[in-house]
Amino acid sequence: MRVKQTIGMSRLKTIYIIGAGSIGKVLAVFLANQGRNVILLRGSVDNIPDSFETIEVNLNNKAVITEVIHISTLSNITRLDGIIVLTNKSFGNADLAAGLIKKSGDSPVVILQNGLNIEQPFSNSGFRHIYRCVLFATSQLVSHNSLIFKPVSVSSIGVINGNDSQLASIVKQLDTPNFEFKAEENLQPLIWTKAIVNSVFNSVCPLLEIDNGVFHRNEEALSIAKRVIDECIAVAESEHVILNQDKVLASLLMISKSSDGQLISTYQDIKHKRRTEIDTLNFAICSIAEKMNMGNSVSETRLLGELVRIKAGLARA
Repeated sequence: MRVKQTIGMSRLKTIYIIGAGSIGKVLAVFLANQGRNVILLRGSVDNIPDSFETIEVNLNNKAVITEVIHISTLSNITRLDGIIVLTNKSFGNADLAAGLIKKSGDSPVVILQNGLNIEQPFSNSGFRHIYRCVLFATSQLVSHNSLIFKPVSVSSIGVINGNDSQLASIVKQLDTPNFEFKAEENLQPLIWTKAIVNSVFNSVCPLLEIDNGVFHRNEEALSIAKRVIDECIAVAESEHVILNQDKVLASLLMISKSSDGQLISTYQDIKHKRRTEIDTLNFAICSIAEKMNMGNSVSETRLLGELVRIKAGLARA
């Protein structure tokens, strides 16, 4: 839903990034490097004193950028008057939306997460300005505050609830030379394309215990990817989102080549005994398929998701 009124953005002086994981830390460093006022908020803990930490980002083995970042928690801040960027795990969105609505006022929320329908908790909680980013970048922690970042392409941001003027201002404030953003009018095909691609990466790579580059290096892995893509495209069409198989496959191969050697987030989560986001990827697509009486048509997508869920559970046991 696009609202007609234009919200002035001059007052939005602080960018709050919720989620101090690999993407959140990288974004904070690049924004601070460009002189933006940024605070990194831990998404899963509260009541910890503010700190200032030095974070180092290795930019695709070409340069190293280091900045001192202000780190806090939501419990330490009474009002978030600025741009709120979500890089936390999407399974925490329902609880986050309930707590954030009391502190966010009219500040826009920009969701930098993978998956389908991840914006729903914020819409349901009454947020008036919601923007969704389709992320085309990979980041991996080397140590606590040292990361490797590999941009794949410019990441697109579009309107869920809001207006084009505010979107343009948000993009201007988030965009940096090393982590680029652009406004996107037709976001749903991109959301679905990325969700399908991530359903492949976040299931096959952890199960094979291998990096993202496997799909452009190995024909058997690519064959599995093609079958999952075919299944998921049919589900997207049931939602009136028409996708081209060749373009989705090209997107997968572009990410595979650009992030060769990088580990996908779900594999990183399993290795560190953390909960994964497979529910908003494979299982979100399967859930839509069930509602459309297409459950039998996503058998490989479901099986890969179930195996990842089992693997993650065994790792945490």
